Amino acid sequence: MFSSHSRPPAALDGRDLVLRYGKTPVVHGVSLSLEPGRATALVGPNGSGKSTLLRSLARLHRVDDGEVTLGGGRNGGGPARAVSLLSAREFAREVTLFSQSRAAPQGLTVAEVVAFGRHPYRRGFAGLSADDRAAVAYAMDATGVRDMADRPAGELSGGEMQRVWLAACLAQNTGVVLLDEPTNHLDLRYQIETLDLVRDLVQDHGIAVGIVLHDLDHAARVADTLVLLRSGRVHAMGPPADVLTARNISEVYDIEVEAGVDPRTGRVRIDPVGRHPAPAAR
Repeated sequence: MFSSHSRPPAALDGRDLVLRYGKTPVVHGVSLSLEPGRATALVGPNGSGKSTLLRSLARLHRVDDGEVTLGGGRNGGGPARAVSLLSAREFAREVTLFSQSRAAPQGLTVAEVVAFGRHPYRRGFAGLSADDRAAVAYAMDATGVRDMADRPAGELSGGEMQRVWLAACLAQNTGVVLLDEPTNHLDLRYQIETLDLVRDLVQDHGIAVGIVLHDLDHAARVADTLVLLRSGRVHAMGPPADVLTARNISEVYDIEVEAGVDPRTGRVRIDPVGRHPAPAAR
C-alpha cells in the first residue's frame, strides 16, 4: 500500500469459532472469511458478540474452539498459517486493529503517535526509514490530520484523536485491517470520510477489511459482505440488500422497521418505526 516492497495480499479466516468470557459462551461456532479487496461488516445489537469476534481475529480474545488462520483461500497469498503460531511482530506486519478504547498519549505530537504504526518494521532505536516516513505522510493525509502533525496529542478532542489513531493503523501498512466502531465520536463529515477511506482501502489497495458498526446505514454503505449476529450466532450473511431486510432486522433487534433500496443511490435504507411519527414540517 505505502511500501516500495510488494507483497501478496493477506486474508484472515475464522472457522467454527467458540468464544467465552469465563465459562459463559458468547460466540457459538461462527465462521467468516475476510477476503482481499472486500469489506466485511459485523452488525447486531449490544451483546451479540460482534466486537468479541473481531477481537478474536486480532488475537486479543482467546479462541476456546475453532481456529483463526492467515493467508490461504482464493487470493490469500499462499498456504494458510495459524495466527497462534506467529510472533507478535510477524502478526503486526499482516494485521492491524483499530480499537475505540485508546487514550490520548501525553507528551507526544500527532506525527509521533501516527509513527507508532511503524513499530513492527523498526529495529531497536533506529529512526524512521524512507518507507516509514512515506507511510506516515500518506496516513495523515488520508485521515485529514496532516495540518495538526505538530500539535500535542493530549490537546486533541475525542474525535480528532480518533482520526489520529486511525492514521496510526493505516501507517502500519498491513494486508488486513480490522476496525471496531471507527465512526464513533466523529461528526457527520468525518463519519462519511472514514467510510470512504475504508472503501479506498478495499477498492484501491485490495485490503481485506473487517469492520464492526452499530449504524446499519453505515454498514450498508461500506460493506461487500454483511454478517448479522444475534446472541453470538450468525442470523444472516451475504450482500447488504439480502441481509438487511425488514424481517431480519425486526427479528434481531426486536423492533418494527421498514427497509428498501434507495432508487437514486442503490443503497439499502432502513427506517425504524417508533411509537411517535416525525413532527410535521412547518
